[in-house]
Amino acid sequence: MSPTRATIAVALVIATVAACASNGSEQAAEPPAEAVTVENCGIDVTVDQPPQRVYAAYQPATEIAHALGITDRLVGTAFLDSQVLPEYAAAQEGVPYVPQLPTRDGLLAAEPDFVLSGYNNFFAEGSGDTSVGTRSSLSELGIQSWILSPLCPSEDGLSDEAIDPASVRVDTIYQDLRDLGTIFGAQERAETVIADQQQRIAAVQQAVEGADRPSVAILLVDDDGGYRVAGGIDFGTQIVEHAGGVNAFADLTQRRHMDVDIEEIIRRDPDVILTSVCCDISFTAESGAEEAAAIARNPALAGVTAVRNGQVHPYLFSDRAAGVRAAHAVEVVASILHPNRVD
Repeated sequence: MSPTRATIAVALVIATVAACASNGSEQAAEPPAEAVTVENCGIDVTVDQPPQRVYAAYQPATEIAHALGITDRLVGTAFLDSQVLPEYAAAQEGVPYVPQLPTRDGLLAAEPDFVLSGYNNFFAEGSGDTSVGTRSSLSELGIQSWILSPLCPSEDGLSDEAIDPASVRVDTIYQDLRDLGTIFGAQERAETVIADQQQRIAAVQQAVEGADRPSVAILLVDDDGGYRVAGGIDFGTQIVEHAGGVNAFADLTQRRHMDVDIEEIIRRDPDVILTSVCCDISFTAESGAEEAAAIARNPALAGVTAVRNGQVHPYLFSDRAAGVRAAHAVEVVASILHPNRVD
C-alpha cells in the first residue's frame, strides 16, 4: 500500500442572483462550498467543510491537533503517554482529557464529526475494549476518521500485524500534515510545521554525518520481567536512523513490538539501550530512570556492550511515536548516540 495520497475534489455551488421584483436589488450570492476528499490508509475521507468537533486519541494525534492550530475544535483527547511537548502544554490544559481510551458509547457521547487516532488499534476489531469500531462503522454515522499513516493497516479493522513497512517513514508524517491541513483548512500552518521538522532533522543529520552508527535496542520491560523490543516497523527505527544509529532489531517486522529472550539481546549485543516508559500524562524522560537502572542491574545482561559501557538510557515511549515529536525525538536520540556532535 502506498502512503497517503491527497485528491481534492472541489464542488462549487453555482451562485444564483435573483433580482428583486419591486426595486431591482440583488440577493447576495452564496459563498462557494468545497468538498474535500483525501485518501488515508486506503479509505476515502470526505468532508464538506472543515471538521469542527474533533476527538484525538493517543499522544501523536493530540499533539498534531495542537500543532495544526485546531485546539479549539477538540471535544475530547485520550490516553497520553507522557507530558505533551512544552509548546502544547497550555493548549492541552484547556481541552477535555481522559487517561483511558473511550468506549464506543463514550466516544459518541462527545458528538465528534472527526476522529483522529495516533494508532491503528483504536479502530481494530480484535482490540476488544480499546476499539471504538471500524472506521466504516463510524462513517455510517457521519463521523470521518484518520489513522496516522506510518501505522496504516492493510485494511479497515486490522492492527499492527498489517502495517506496510514502506509507510513507516518520516516523509509519511509530512504527507499526513499536508492532508490534515487540507481537511481542517490549516494548510499554511501545516507547511510551517513541516518546514520546522525538516530543518531540525536535517541539522541533526548534518551533525552526525560520517560518524560511526551505534546499534540501538529499544526495550520494553513487561510486568513479568520479560522483554520486548521495538522492531523494524516501529517508528522508533526511523528515529534511531535519522539520529545516526541503527535499530539492532530492525529485521523483526511481524509486529511493532516483538518478544525476545535475554539470549537474543546478548547475541545482538547493542551498543545503546533505550527504555520505553509509558503511559501517564505526568511522565517525563526521567520517569524511566528506575527502569533503566533495573536493566543495567540485570546480571544476565552484564556482558552486553550497552550495559558494560553505561549506555542504558531512560527514554519515553511517546518519543518514538509517528507525529510532530519526530524532530524532538531525533534530537534527543542523537544527543545520546553522538554527544560530541549534538548537544
